[in-house]
Amino acid sequence: MGSRQQEADERQGVATSSQLDRKTRSGGFFVKVRSVKCNNRKKAFEIRTARRTLHFPYSKSDPQPSTGDPIRQAFVDKELGGEGFTYVLESGREGTVHIDQVLEYNQDPAYLRDALLYRLTVEAENRLKRSALSRREIIRRLGTSAAQFYRLLDATNYRKSVDQMVALLHVLDCEIDLVVRTKGPSRGRAA
Repeated sequence: MGSRQQEADERQGVATSSQLDRKTRSGGFFVKVRSVKCNNRKKAFEIRTARRTLHFPYSKSDPQPSTGDPIRQAFVDKELGGEGFTYVLESGREGTVHIDQVLEYNQDPAYLRDALLYRLTVEAENRLKRSALSRREIIRRLGTSAAQFYRLLDATNYRKSVDQMVALLHVLDCEIDLVVRTKGPSRGRAA
């Protein structure tokens, strides 16, 4: 085999950072900020992503802009990999907002599902540590493979379903109650 063939073979196994990033989040997609604008009339940032435009109020940012210290500049932060933006106030103070903060504020369904899966996974890991059942017995009760069981315990795997996590927690002797509440003033959006 010539040296050129070897170099080509070695290059095939190298993934670029963009190939890795696309697969690490919520079913294989990442939310990237395409642009950010300041809307002083609404007192909010307008964040454009590939799918839609989201709003994030100045009052939720830190430091908060004011009439005495307005925003001089806002830009997509490349250091965050396009997953957030930075703004600079007239005073020179700057703040950064990550896309997760924007998605949480806007109650994005995909983000909320991922957050729920993460909380269920962490709870399952904690219960597993305290459980007297062996992992083999848990796998048998779930009726699944060892590989699938370990995928359920992977906190970065968002391709699993909520019902799979509920089944795992049930095997770990957990009772799960669903509570639906009306949003209170502290839980709702800021005006």
